[in-house]
Amino acid sequence: MKEYDLVIIGGGVAGLSAAQYGSRANLKVAVLENAIIGGQVFNIMDLENYPGVYPPVNGADFVETMKHQAESFGAEFFLTQVSSIDKIGNKFKIQTSDGTFSSFTVLIATGASHRKLDIPGETKFSGRGVSYCATCDGPFFRNKKIVVIGGGDSACDEATYLSTLSNDVTLIHRRGSLRAQKAVAERVLKNPKIKTIFNTIVTEISGDEIVKKITLQNVETGVTSKLECDGVFIFVGMIPQTDLVDMLTKDEDGYIITDEEMRTNVLGMYVAGDIRNKPFRQIVTAASDGAIAAWSAAKLIREIHGEVYK
Repeated sequence: MKEYDLVIIGGGVAGLSAAQYGSRANLKVAVLENAIIGGQVFNIMDLENYPGVYPPVNGADFVETMKHQAESFGAEFFLTQVSSIDKIGNKFKIQTSDGTFSSFTVLIATGASHRKLDIPGETKFSGRGVSYCATCDGPFFRNKKIVVIGGGDSACDEATYLSTLSNDVTLIHRRGSLRAQKAVAERVLKNPKIKTIFNTIVTEISGDEIVKKITLQNVETGVTSKLECDGVFIFVGMIPQTDLVDMLTKDEDGYIITDEEMRTNVLGMYVAGDIRNKPFRQIVTAASDGAIAAWSAAKLIREIHGEVYK
C-alpha cells in the first residue's frame, strides 16, 4: 500500500500544476498517468498564449519543465493504469496496475479525448490517412493534399501548422463562420495556403489501403461532392474522460460539476482541467484549476488532522 496525502490522476497541465502546489504545501503527492505526461499540450508545436512564456516554446518542453518543477518540490510520478477508486472512511483506495495507492484526497485531472465523426471510413483509415494530431502525423503529409475538419481553436491551430508542411490545406466547417478565437481564426482566413469550406460536413472517408478522397455535403442545399486528399485531420471537440468517476455530478455534456474550490459532490475528491464544467478551456485555466484544487485539498487535510489553517 502506497500512502499519500494527495493522489492526482492525470499528468496534464492541471495535474502538473496541482502536483507543484500540493508538494509546496508540504503534502505527499503522487501523480498517476497512463500515457504521456503533458496530455494534449505535449503535441503543441508553438505554445504562444501562456502568460509570461515568450517567445513561444514547444509544448513537450513546457510540460517537461512543469514535471521537473513539481519533482523538485517532492512530487512523485508513476506510469500506471488506474482501474478503480473507492472511499473507505476518510481515505481513498486507488487500484492501479502497479498496486494500491491510499490517500486522504484525490484529484481527477484525466482531461478529455478527441471526439470522432463516426462516419464510414473513419475507423478503417485511422493511422492510414486519418489523424487527430497534426504535430504527430503532419510530417507524413508534407507537400500532399491535407483536409482539416473543425472550426474551433484546435482545428485552426492545426491547420496553420499543417500549412507549414503543405501548400494545399483545406479547412471544412459545418457552420458559416469559425468558432475559434478571433486572432486564431483570422490567421487561418488570411493564410493563402489554407482554403476554407463552410456550411459543409464530411459524410465519408474512402480510399484503398490509404485515404484517397472524402465525400462532402452542403448542410444548406444537401448537395454532395467529392474531394481528393491524402490526409484527414479531425478536430471536432472533446469528450470528458469520466469513466473512473461515474458517481460525480455531471452537466448535460458529461463534464463534471465543481464549486470554485474544485470540490465535487464527494468529500475529498476534486476535479481540474478539461474534464471540468467551465466556460473556457485553455492551458492557463487548467493550471489555475490545478493550483486551486491542491490548495483546497491541503485545507481539507489540515482539517482532518485538526490543524489550524489560515
